[in-house]
Amino acid sequence: MTERLTLKQAAKIPDTLMSGHRLCAGCAHPIVGRMIMKAAADRPTIVTNATGCLEVATTIFPFTSWKVPWLHTAFENAAANASGIEAAFKAMKRKGKGPLAKYDRINVIAYAGDGGTYDIGFQALSGALERGHDFTYVLMDNEAYMNTGIQRSGGTPLAAATTTSPAGRVIPGKTERKKPIDEIVVAHDIPYVATMNPAWPQDVLDKSRKAFDTVGPKFLHAFIACCRGWRYDMADTIGISKLATQSCVFPLFEVERIDRKPVWKLTGQSASIARRPESKKPVEEYLRTQGRFRHLFRPKENKELLTAIQEGVDHRWEMLLKRCGL
Repeated sequence: MTERLTLKQAAKIPDTLMSGHRLCAGCAHPIVGRMIMKAAADRPTIVTNATGCLEVATTIFPFTSWKVPWLHTAFENAAANASGIEAAFKAMKRKGKGPLAKYDRINVIAYAGDGGTYDIGFQALSGALERGHDFTYVLMDNEAYMNTGIQRSGGTPLAAATTTSPAGRVIPGKTERKKPIDEIVVAHDIPYVATMNPAWPQDVLDKSRKAFDTVGPKFLHAFIACCRGWRYDMADTIGISKLATQSCVFPLFEVERIDRKPVWKLTGQSASIARRPESKKPVEEYLRTQGRFRHLFRPKENKELLTAIQEGVDHRWEMLLKRCGL
């Protein structure tokens, strides 16, 4: 196991996701991305990036913000691309050819958004996980197709307004709940699954480090607040991110496979809430921060949806506690 990387140590590691990109001010993508790349600095790293905000804004031709080998791939095949990179590395190592042949392992990282994970890219992801490729898949979840116009995705939460699920007289935003992607991935019997939030950077470092030290497919689910699509002031990204976990909308946990069984564990702020249930904030406090949910707070409109959202969050939180043996 690699020695723990502290924030102070990480600050001294040169960035491999550089400044100068064109991500929106207040975007959580570079906060999480920089931490993950710092955690990967102890061995050679290759990144494959599905179409999305992170890809588009960091590689405006002929410029790039990446200081590692990086490949753009389509929405649907980031995991397939990562599988090929990992297979090629193994072949080169077996033959003793190429500059990476001397290394026991390398980091192969696939970045994709919710559209490229929950929806378009799920087939490739499921196949790569089933085959057992040694790579780390990072879901940068901003809960809609933000790069192409803020359309709803399988990761968009109930009642959120998007350009394809507008809140109006006909429908009150998205009418379906968010797909339980973490549970679906855990069901593939992979070694490591974890959620992470930019409001707790040490947790991001710890989980990324653990993922890179684990052999086999790993899945990291990052909460990526989006000021443009969620309709909030760019200065509020970290505050909103904190509320997402404090209200249990986005709990922090990890799942490790031990003796062929998934072992669920709450981490950080979520573990604290489990010890002190009275500290759990109402979901309404989180929803009020974002314009995409403003229709829920109009007089005499959609009040039943607020109740449904709170009940849904409470139900999933109770399920998570049971999985963690609490």
